[in-house]
Amino acid sequence: MNNNNIEDRIRSVMSAVFEVPVEEINEESSTDTIKSWDSLKHMSLIFAFEEEFETEFTENEIIMMLNYALIKSAIIARQTN
Repeated sequence: MNNNNIEDRIRSVMSAVFEVPVEEINEESSTDTIKSWDSLKHMSLIFAFEEEFETEFTENEIIMMLNYALIKSAIIARQTN
């Protein structure tokens, strides 16, 4: 699968969950840069990614997915396995 397509899908999901314009989602996006990213939104984000990418993340993955780069790495790893 094309990584650009994956990145577009990640940005789209993050934009919808955090209710911010998709243009604001980038490599720097994290719990520190997105004000609406709290623990409840984090779980909503995980569920949205699981639905979008038809997968389930482990507890360790969920805990680590706190910024765009780590999210992208986790999803790409799942898509290539």
